[in-house]
Amino acid sequence: MKKQLAKPVFGVISAMFAITAAQAQAPKEPGINVSYMDTKISPSQDFFKYVNGAWLEKTEIPSDRATWGSFNELIKRTDKDVMEVLKEASKNPKYKSNTDQGKAVNLFNTYLDSIGRNKKGIEPLKPYLKKIDAIKNIADVQKYLVEMEKEGNAGFFGIYIGADDKDSSKNSVNLGPSQLGLPDKDYYTSEDKDSKEKRAKYELHVARMLQFIGESPEKAKQSAAEVLALETELSKPRLNRVERRDSRLQYNPMTIAELQKLTPAIKWNEYFAGLGITKLETVIVSEPKYMTALETVFKENKVAQWKEYLKWDLINGAAGKLTTEIDNANFDFYSKTLRGAIKQLPAEERALNVVNGNVGEALGKLYVEKVFPAEAKTKAIDMIHNVITAYQNRINNLSWMSKDTKAKAIEKLNKITIKVGYPDKWKDYSALEIKSIAEGGSYFENTKNLAQWRFKKSIDKLSKPVDKTEWHMSPQTVNAYYNPSYNEIVFPAAILQPPFYNYQADEAVNYGGIGAVIGHEISHGFDDSGARYNAEGNLVDWWTEDDLKQFTALGNDLANQYSALEPLPGVHVDGHFTLGENIGDLGGINAAFDGLQLYLKQHGNPGLIDGFTPEQRFFISWATVWRTKSRDEAIKNQVKTDPHSPGMYRAYVPIQNVDAFYKAFDIKKGDKMYVEPEKRVKIW
Repeated sequence: MKKQLAKPVFGVISAMFAITAAQAQAPKEPGINVSYMDTKISPSQDFFKYVNGAWLEKTEIPSDRATWGSFNELIKRTDKDVMEVLKEASKNPKYKSNTDQGKAVNLFNTYLDSIGRNKKGIEPLKPYLKKIDAIKNIADVQKYLVEMEKEGNAGFFGIYIGADDKDSSKNSVNLGPSQLGLPDKDYYTSEDKDSKEKRAKYELHVARMLQFIGESPEKAKQSAAEVLALETELSKPRLNRVERRDSRLQYNPMTIAELQKLTPAIKWNEYFAGLGITKLETVIVSEPKYMTALETVFKENKVAQWKEYLKWDLINGAAGKLTTEIDNANFDFYSKTLRGAIKQLPAEERALNVVNGNVGEALGKLYVEKVFPAEAKTKAIDMIHNVITAYQNRINNLSWMSKDTKAKAIEKLNKITIKVGYPDKWKDYSALEIKSIAEGGSYFENTKNLAQWRFKKSIDKLSKPVDKTEWHMSPQTVNAYYNPSYNEIVFPAAILQPPFYNYQADEAVNYGGIGAVIGHEISHGFDDSGARYNAEGNLVDWWTEDDLKQFTALGNDLANQYSALEPLPGVHVDGHFTLGENIGDLGGINAAFDGLQLYLKQHGNPGLIDGFTPEQRFFISWATVWRTKSRDEAIKNQVKTDPHSPGMYRAYVPIQNVDAFYKAFDIKKGDKMYVEPEKRVKIW
């Protein structure tokens, strides 16, 4: 089980960054690439196509992608840089297996060792399958779950150790449902056409995968039906996608005795002791209703069904670590069927993703040395403070918020921790063993070592205060995030590149790009979820009753705007599910625009560039960031599982609520982009 932080967003930061030698020698990249625009279209009629029309017309989604756009283009460029760093490290004799960089190289190479993986087949799974076959009762299930929790969880439920929502200085044990094979409960319970089709294909996929571990086609078909039936039962009591965004619903501290009453089939003292957790007084139960329903499942005593479910969970979790044939079967369902991709990413790109996702900071050290000088952090932070100043001005000028709540909002704003580029303290991988192929290492064994290493580090947290210097993304990650428990905004080095930030461009472009993402991440501290946490990162209500009512009403108005969007016939955006990200976009674009005005007031207005005013370039830059194309299946999957709205809507829906947008492009009543002033939502 993975506890969800406030979701990272595709962010943008603005500042006058230092120029590396590599950047200085690079060809000049335009701030606004006018060749991507379609100026035959009026910005007042279709702003997304006005900014991105030519790009949309000539761009094909690569066959190994389900979605393609500015964000994906930057990821691909960054991956190329990181790949060069990795390959240089692999040739350097000083990076042996006991070094962080050597471990990254070993993990990369063992992933690529398809010959070794194909030769071993399902041999790595046999010890686990033997344990599952030996299960006779719930006590055996509990024993198996204890063993597998240390290797990444095995189904039914799992634990997470992290900052306590009510006291962010201490670490707590959280208990909640494990992941299911389909990505959201709607896939199991909804009767819409897409969900029913995906369920049927999922059942076929489960049957296909179970045959790899020796089940006959007939038995596998029967087992798949049993698995789907059990997972459907396990999906029903779970919180839905909107409810999961409310941390208050998931904060249910209980004594072990109280937990024992919810799910008495599990001997909880023994379970936690088996994990090495002793003297546990309280556990945070994220979904009590689920744990109660789980007891019903265990009382039914369908041991054979449990075993098939555990076998499926095992092969599903290990699919990418085994043979090429099994890996391809996994891709066929999760990427082709669910998201519409046509072919897999190249093996080296997949291997690099594995390295970045598991030992990213090992490569991050080398990456930032090559592309991100230390002085850039200081200059980035200067710009962030400018956007924060604009945000504070906006809070002070809010007409709907009382003086008392404003004071607490500003206190929270001023206590935000800013992290830019890379950690001041790097992760310690010294206790992690990642063997090379020559040393007998395999991808399966190395990922097992990773899981056990992460579990031990997690358990060790219980005896220590929360380390708020820790990063949850590597420097080479093209993304950004806000963490409510830490009250921090984090911008890895890799996002500080075009189209988000371009040192060669004017500041209007940078404020419309990275500046708006700075504002977006700040706004996550004040969205419908993040606003429930106070300045210290604790889940404490700091609102007056009237202010909260008005804030909720404004959020509902914004949610309704997005719920009216229909990217495909019969497929609607869920405005309440995406509300946090939509508030982030709206708050971010407003704060960044005000930040630009502060900059222009201090440094002067440069006038027209490429025929556009600074204000026009600001909004064009924002829409450039969100140029994107997606396959139909990817959109269907996104609206069910992703709290971000589709990119084409992020490009123009937030700015339809910004009065300055209308002035910049002379948008009038009757134009398609026009929204009546009284219907424009103004939150932050």
